[in-house]
Amino acid sequence: MNPLTSKLEHFVRLSSEDKAALDRLASEQMRGFGPHTDIVHEGQPPKVLRLMLSGWACRYKLLEDGRRQIVGLFLPGDFCDLSIFILREMDHSIAAITDVTLAQISAETFNEIAFAQPRIMYALWWESLVREAIQREWIVSLGRRDTDERIAHLFCELFIRMRSVGLTSGCSIDLPMTQSELSDIVGVSAVHVNRTLQALRASGLVILKGKTLTIPNLNALMDAAQFNTNYLHLDHEGAHLDATNG
Repeated sequence: MNPLTSKLEHFVRLSSEDKAALDRLASEQMRGFGPHTDIVHEGQPPKVLRLMLSGWACRYKLLEDGRRQIVGLFLPGDFCDLSIFILREMDHSIAAITDVTLAQISAETFNEIAFAQPRIMYALWWESLVREAIQREWIVSLGRRDTDERIAHLFCELFIRMRSVGLTSGCSIDLPMTQSELSDIVGVSAVHVNRTLQALRASGLVILKGKTLTIPNLNALMDAAQFNTNYLHLDHEGAHLDATNG
C-alpha cells in the first residue's frame, strides 16, 4: 500500500477516490538519491513538494564551523515539508540517510488534488499537527531528558511511526542510522551515544544487530523514556470527521 495512504488513514476515513488521488501524488516524478547525499540545500529555492516513498532522510542545520544538528527524520509516507511553496529559499537542508525514493510534486498538482478532496486536506492538517508535535517533543528531549531517555524516546517514536505505515517486523525495525547520525540528533558525542547504546543493551531494553533494532518489551522502553504516544495522534482522533459530516 502507498505509505502515505497508510499514514493518513490514522487521521481520516478515506474513500476509494481519496486513495486513488493519493496514489496519483505518490506516482509524480519519482526520483532516487543515494545514501548521505543532499536532496536540497539550505539557500536553494524550493520548487517541488517531496513525498518519501522509501528509505530514510533527515532535515538538518549546519553551524558555520561545520557542526550539524539533525532536526527531523523523514520515513516512508512523510512529506518533507507541506508549507514549502511559501518559502523563497530553503532555511534548512534535507539529506538522504539511506537510498531514498521520493515523489516530486508540483504546486499545481498538489493544490488540484488537495482542494478537490476535502478528506485529504483534512488529513494533511493532521499530518502537519503531528509534525509540529514531534518537533516539540524533540525540543523537550534536548532540554529535559538525559541521554539514555533521549535515545530510548527516539527508538520508541521510530518504532511507532514505522508500525503506522506497516514497516515493522514483529518487534523489530530497520535502523540504518550510524552512531554519528544519532549523535547529531540527540546532541551528544558519538562516544556518549555508544556508551548509552551499550547501557540500553545491557538492561535488556533493546537488541541491536547490524542495522536492525529489536525492542523486546515496548512498554518497558516507553517507561524508561517517559514516552507518551499522545503527540503522534495515531488513535484515529479525526476519523469521525469527513467530507460528508464535517
